[in-house]
Amino acid sequence: MVKRIEYLRRLQEWKDDQVIKVVTGIRRCGKSTLLSQYQEYLLESGVKEKQIISINFEELEYEELTDYKKLYEYIKERLCKEKMTYIFLDEVQKVPSYEKVVDSLYAKKGADIYITGSNAYMLSGDLATLLTGRYVEISMLPLSFKEYCEQTGQTAERGFADYMKNGGMPYVAAMQKTDEKISTYLEGIYNTVIIKDIEDRQIRKEHDPLKRKITDIVLLKSIARFLSSTIGSPISVRSVTDYLVSSGRKVSANTVNDYMEALAEAFIFYPVERFDIAGKQLLKSNKKWYMVDLGLRNYVLPRKNYDLGFSIENIVYFELIRRNYRVNIGKYGNTEVDFVAQYHGGLTYYQVTADMTSESTFEREMRPLREIKDNYEKIVLTLERYTPGNYDGIKVINVIDWLSASKNES
Repeated sequence: MVKRIEYLRRLQEWKDDQVIKVVTGIRRCGKSTLLSQYQEYLLESGVKEKQIISINFEELEYEELTDYKKLYEYIKERLCKEKMTYIFLDEVQKVPSYEKVVDSLYAKKGADIYITGSNAYMLSGDLATLLTGRYVEISMLPLSFKEYCEQTGQTAERGFADYMKNGGMPYVAAMQKTDEKISTYLEGIYNTVIIKDIEDRQIRKEHDPLKRKITDIVLLKSIARFLSSTIGSPISVRSVTDYLVSSGRKVSANTVNDYMEALAEAFIFYPVERFDIAGKQLLKSNKKWYMVDLGLRNYVLPRKNYDLGFSIENIVYFELIRRNYRVNIGKYGNTEVDFVAQYHGGLTYYQVTADMTSESTFEREMRPLREIKDNYEKIVLTLERYTPGNYDGIKVINVIDWLSASKNES
C-alpha cells in the first residue's frame, strides 16, 4: 500500500508531545493502515514492541474491551514503566464513554495516545469538554491524485480519467479492477457508512435531547443522492426540503438539517461556506456541498455523463484541503470565485473549468478574478492544454499538472 507520507509526517511531528493525536476521516480512507505504518516507523526508530499497545475495535477479539472500564484496566496493566508507551485506539467511537479512558491515560506520564474515528461527532460533547486544548485533529482523506498514480503506476494523463471514475479509496487503487468489483466494494463502504457509522453517532447522541435520531435510512439516502447531484451548486436546507416535498416526501426543514448534519459528520459530504471577498465576512446562506470521493458519487448517482467542470471542482476542493488551506466559496459583487484558499494569512483565488478554448468561457472565468483589485495570487485551473500561461497576472494552469505537483511547487 502507498505510504501516506504527509499524514505520517504530521504524526511524527507530534510524537511524544503531550497532546492526543486524533485521526478522523471516512471509513476505509486508510486510517488503520496509517497507524500500522506509523507503528512500523516507531519500531524502526528503536521503540520496543512492548511499548506499543494497539487495539482495533473493528476486530472481534477486542469486543470485550468496548466496556470502557475493562479497556482502561487492559491498557493500565500494559503500560511500560520509565519508558514511553504508545497507545493506539482504532475506531474508538465504538466504546461508549471512551473519553473517560482517554482522559485518564492523558493524565499519566509516559503515555502517547493516538485515536481514530469515522464520525466527527466523536469530537463533540464530553470529549471536547474534557480535552479542550489537549488534542490535535488530523483529518484524513482518500488518496490524492498524485498518490493514486503512485499506487496504480499510471501516468498522470492516463490516471486522471480513472481517478475521476473510481475515486481514491486506497483499496480501489490497489485492486485488480473491474467495474463490477469496484461497484461492489464501494457499495459496501457506502452502506456501512450510512448504517453503521450513523448508528455509532446515535449511541453518542442518546443523551442529547436537542438532536433528533437518524431513523429513516431511505430519507438519508435520498438526501445523499440529491447532494451528489448538486455538487458545485449553492444549496440550502430549504432547497433540499422543497425538493423532497415535491418528490412526495413529507418532511420538515429541521429533520432535513439533522440528516444533512449526519452525512457531514460521517465525512461523506463536506459543506463549504461562502465568503464575501469585499466585505471580508462569511455568508451563512447557500453553502456548497462536496463529496469526499468521486467513486462513491458514481455509485450513489450512476450516470454516464456528469458535468465535467463540477467533478474537477470537487477534486480541486479536496486537494486544497490536503494542502492545509482553509477553503471558502468566494463572492465578489454579482460574481463568484470557485475557491478562496487561505494559508498563513495569505489568500489565493481559484477558478476551475474543464475548458477555456471558447472566448466566451475564457472571459467568464477570468472576469471575477479581474474585478478583484487586491494583490493576492489568482489562478484558473483547466483540463485543456491550449490556454495555460499568464494573463495580466492571472495564472492559467493545467489541472492535471497542478494536481501532480508537490505542495511547495503549487
